[in-house]
Amino acid sequence: MTTKFLAFSDLSKRHVGVSDGISASYSEAACVCLDRHHTSPTAFKVRDNTKNDVAGVKWIKANRRIANAWANKDDATEAGAYGLALAAIEVMRGLVAIRRAETKTGADYYLGPIGSSLDDLEVSYRLEVSGTDEGGASIIDARLKQKIDQALNGNSNLPAIASVVGFAALKIAFADVEQ
Repeated sequence: MTTKFLAFSDLSKRHVGVSDGISASYSEAACVCLDRHHTSPTAFKVRDNTKNDVAGVKWIKANRRIANAWANKDDATEAGAYGLALAAIEVMRGLVAIRRAETKTGADYYLGPIGSSLDDLEVSYRLEVSGTDEGGASIIDARLKQKIDQALNGNSNLPAIASVVGFAALKIAFADVEQ
């Protein structure tokens, strides 16, 4: 039994860069994506560079209204991936979202240590997130390479982490972006 747990339903309680509304949105989307392939509870394999781990995940099956609201598969996959990537980086590295990143930075979020409300982004990390609804390890690895390249080409010199959430495969991959 795994001791790690991906708490994606209440991100705004711990991630100062995620509002209550955004947190609820990511949670709904993640539930819809998970419902497509799995039943609760289950576990994700999480790869952080070369370290492999397992983290449990539980959710409430999306009702018809939520499923209809997230009927656009691409939007649901993207939003659900944000939620699970943020929950996983919190568990794996003790980092939380402190702010949404600007366009062209090569990232989606700025991260800082748990409990931080950093005003100085110069000591933060960038997180680039992607999600895939289908496919296994080769699809996830190819997408991770794309996300690494995107972060490298971003208009920022802050250190970056690329991530991909694979819903069907129950895999989350993180990689440090080397400048």
